[in-house]
Amino acid sequence: MVTGETELTAQHIVWDWNGTLLADNDAVLAAVNRVCVDFGRAGGPITLDEWRAVFSRPIVQCYERLLGRTLSTADWARLDALYHDEYRKLLHTCRLAQGVPDLLRDWRVGGRTQSLLSMWFHHELVPLVTEFGIAELFGRIDGLRASTGGGSKAEHLAEHLAEQGLKPGDVVLIGDVVDDAHAADQVGAACVLVSTGVMNRPALEATGVPVVDTLTEAVGLLTR
Repeated sequence: MVTGETELTAQHIVWDWNGTLLADNDAVLAAVNRVCVDFGRAGGPITLDEWRAVFSRPIVQCYERLLGRTLSTADWARLDALYHDEYRKLLHTCRLAQGVPDLLRDWRVGGRTQSLLSMWFHHELVPLVTEFGIAELFGRIDGLRASTGGGSKAEHLAEHLAEQGLKPGDVVLIGDVVDDAHAADQVGAACVLVSTGVMNRPALEATGVPVVDTLTEAVGLLTR
């Protein structure tokens, strides 16, 4: 099912990684529940639907709502470490999303270009993408170069496009969270969101950009 404005053209796709090209919801949920246990959240493990309902950015505020408490700088540092330690333990269980890498290869064969922009740590992202055998399909791969995550994607997207000499009007960002739509809007690029990640569909649809259920549908909007 496709919702939102669907008149899109693009010569270049900027792909998001987590929840978009990488199907990692199970690992994310396990990591979130590890945080919940360590911080003494009552009520038992949360489900994916519950996490999708509460998820938002800034991510620290999302966790404050989830845990029912204000987080100090020290709390956030501990939470961030707990989450990423658990996530890394399960990263080997994650797989590429349905349709990948065929969709990436077909887009490239069609004479168009693509790149990867993620808020996952750059020094871990590049080896992981390489391990999956798809690194050569991207003209550029950029991950987070800071020591902790949770910030806005807009400034990273602007730099990512500038480094490639791309005009925003020729670009569509395909991602899975509201922040992807906001980042694209701030730099003047188009956006398509997939409902495969950590945000519920109503939140995605509220952005006004096209929302689809699969990557095949997302690319299909650009190849009609």
